[in-house]
Amino acid sequence: MAVIKPFHRIFLNRCTLGAILVLLLVTASVVYGQNGASKRKEANQLAEKVGQLIDLSTKRSVLRFNGNKFRDYAKNGPRNYSIIVMFTALSANRQCSICKQASDEYQLVANSYRYSSHFSSNKLFFAMVDFDEGPDVFQSMKLNSAPVFMHFPAKGKPKKQDTMDIQRVGFTADALAKWVQERTETHVRVFRPPNYTGTVAMVMLFALVAGLLYLRRNNLEFLQNKNAWGTLALLLVFAMISGQMWNHIRGPPLVQKTQTGVTYIHGTSQGQFVLETYFVAMLYGLIVLGMLLLTEAASGKGDVGKRRLLAIIGLVLVAFFFSLILSIFRSKAGGYPYSFLLK
Repeated sequence: MAVIKPFHRIFLNRCTLGAILVLLLVTASVVYGQNGASKRKEANQLAEKVGQLIDLSTKRSVLRFNGNKFRDYAKNGPRNYSIIVMFTALSANRQCSICKQASDEYQLVANSYRYSSHFSSNKLFFAMVDFDEGPDVFQSMKLNSAPVFMHFPAKGKPKKQDTMDIQRVGFTADALAKWVQERTETHVRVFRPPNYTGTVAMVMLFALVAGLLYLRRNNLEFLQNKNAWGTLALLLVFAMISGQMWNHIRGPPLVQKTQTGVTYIHGTSQGQFVLETYFVAMLYGLIVLGMLLLTEAASGKGDVGKRRLLAIIGLVLVAFFFSLILSIFRSKAGGYPYSFLLK
């Protein structure tokens, strides 16, 4: 018995070890099977989502999402694609003056993407959420203004750079395409449909001018009128220095509504509003008017009292409105040290 007992213990220990190994193998196979089933389920869900997005994108370049579709396709996983979402309010009673313009530019980018070589990769989709169709989306995303453009990447949550800064770069199709390329590495060449409105307007204008010159071909002294040419030159200068070309390129809003009220002057030197440009042009015009009155007063022609009055009015106009426009510049360009009359 003393010789057999150690072998018996060895046999029992080996049986126990074998049972443990079998149990570990069974557990590993169950876990692996569950993981495999989970991965297969996730892959099937992803394939179904992508297939649905492809079907929707064949019908329209910009997909219309409500709350459920936004959560299914943009917010929740799994995703192996990027999606650009425009949050807007196109209803007339929402009084969003720039939403229609931004929507047209966004639609242009989405339509142009169809002609891109990346379109067949199914890695990028364009969507839109209107406030009236998905108010819960605006609430969950903590959005209190429109339009807003956001990028939802294939992996992870959106970062700060995934929200387009339209106050700085505007919302033109070219600016949108550049931002999309920065966030998704997908180049979208914007194809604008031909617009002959400007060409037709220029042809009609030239025809009108040519007709007027022909009718007055025997009396063209008005072309030598210095005052008329000077007025036209001043109007052109006012339009350029007030920022009308910047508005044409960037497409800023008329004004901006904030929690404290309506803002007419942009807070930084990197942007401006449409109404702000007209206000600045008016200030420049009043300054020029003051200079003209001072020039007329210094000409020495006319009654002394009248010239003195013109000099006082001109001096007041130049001093006050130059101080006002300098104050506006100080508020937009932080740290500017100089001021005059007004802070």
